[in-house]
Formats: sequence, C-alpha cells, structure tokens
Amino acid sequence: MSIKSLIRTIPDYPKKGIMFRDITTLFEDADGLREVIDSFAAEFQDKKIDMIAGIEARGFVIGPAVALALGVGFVTIRKQGKLPAETIGVEYELEYGSDVIEIHKDAIKPGSRVLVMDDLIATGGTAMAAIELIEKVGAEVAACAFIIDLPDLGGAQKIRDRGVEEFHLVEFEGD
Repeated sequence: MSIKSLIRTIPDYPKKGIMFRDITTLFEDADGLREVIDSFAAEFQDKKIDMIAGIEARGFVIGPAVALALGVGFVTIRKQGKLPAETIGVEYELEYGSDVIEIHKDAIKPGSRVLVMDDLIATGGTAMAAIELIEKVGAEVAACAFIIDLPDLGGAQKIRDRGVEEFHLVEFEGD
C-alpha cells in the first residue's frame, strides 16, 4: 500500500497557488492509518522515547496511537489559552504575524526524551517552537516525526540543522 496515494491534494486551498495535502482521506482508510502508526512505532521502538508530544490538531490523531504502540504517555501542545492548568508558552513567527503554543508546565518530567509529532512539516515554525517549548520544561527532543514533508519549504532541514532527528513517511515536492 502507498500511504502517499491515500493523501488527497486540493489545489488552490486555502488560497490560490497552494496545493493542500489533505490527510483526512488517509485517516479514513483503516489499512492506511494502521500502516502510518506501525511505521512510526517501528522507527522509534528502540530509541528510548519517554513521551510523545502531539502538536494541535492532527498530532492529536497520530500521537496517542503511536504512544500506545510504544507504551509511553502522550501530551498535547496547544494554541494559547486552550489548556486549563498552569502552562508555559513559546511565541513563534507566522507568515503574517505571530502565534503562541503552550504545554502544561508539569506535563513532561525534566530529562525525558520526547518525540514530537504532527501531520506535516512545511516551513517548520510550529515544530521549531515545539522543540523550544519542550526544552524549556527541561526535556530533550529525541526526534520530530511527520506523515508529510514539503522539502521545498525547508522545515525539515531547519530541524536537522538544529541537531534534532527528523523523520517523515512521504514527501510532496512544491508548495
């Protein structure tokens, strides 16, 4: 089975010139979803992962399933104001402006090895902020994992340049 063949491309969404990679079609396919989870679990089973951190929102779909497969816990990285207990946050730049992501201050034990997960890596802004956030709570980012890499946008390379392992299942050239 080809995971890539199960991902729908929607031209000109959310704006003209963008080729949107829609993973909902992948998630709708039980065999495809199982292959995604099994592939991540196989890649990280021997890498001493203590916790998985999923980036809002699609990281919440794949992260818990991989956490179960690896026998570790799962923590959410959310947009500002969405978590109920005391948080720690990181501001990062967007194409037009900035945003903030947060994690519960006590969600990850210092010294833990954390796998950061999301559906897609594009420019890398959110992923780089997630790395910084996890380091702020005293944990180590063991790796970042994505279903899709858009290599032309450079995000995966930024992660590797920071010295963090980056893993993805498929690539789509272009925007």
